Amino acid sequence: MEILKKISETLYDGDEFAMPELVNEAINAGATAQQVLDAMMAGMAIVGDEFSRDELYIPEVLCSCHAMMEGSKVLKPLLTDTDAKSVGTVILGSVQGDMHDIGKNLVGMMLEGRGLKVIDIGIDVPAEKFVEAAIEHNADIVACSILLTTTMPETPKVVKAFVEAGIRDQVKIMIGGAPITQEFCIRMGCDAYAKDAGAAAALALTIYQNN
Repeated sequence: MEILKKISETLYDGDEFAMPELVNEAINAGATAQQVLDAMMAGMAIVGDEFSRDELYIPEVLCSCHAMMEGSKVLKPLLTDTDAKSVGTVILGSVQGDMHDIGKNLVGMMLEGRGLKVIDIGIDVPAEKFVEAAIEHNADIVACSILLTTTMPETPKVVKAFVEAGIRDQVKIMIGGAPITQEFCIRMGCDAYAKDAGAAAALALTIYQNN
């Protein structure tokens, strides 16, 4: 359906003002809400991939995220529990001592753009709060934002908290941030590392699909 292709392209272009009308046009043309959502997520996937390759920059990504949100506002009342595909749940937060949230917020928008449910528990989050949120929301993934070298020691505390709660094998722990590396991720006993928001979204979706 041509209108679905146009929706993907418009989301990629970041035209938030055109999205609601296009979504309504697609629905009126006979597309299901899930088909429209899939088209939007396809556009968002391209945005994430190109951002990871440094072919798009944060302002462009934010425009696409806003377009996704505007389209989703129209779709939300049309997506029933039976219509919508099952999605994984991600607990997202900045570790204790880290007050930065711009990168975390971008990761959250990219995750939602891939169809994942995001529970953002904010900044300066103690390890125990990640555990509590994961249990409360039956989360598949916990994503920790670590922007400062001084907060890197919080990483093993998060892992230890999940071990002590007896649910370490039930939840994947993903970390990212300026000072984080794949080597650090492995050394700390985490499950995955993402270098940026686009990579985080793609990786989280892969983890969920392979769970």
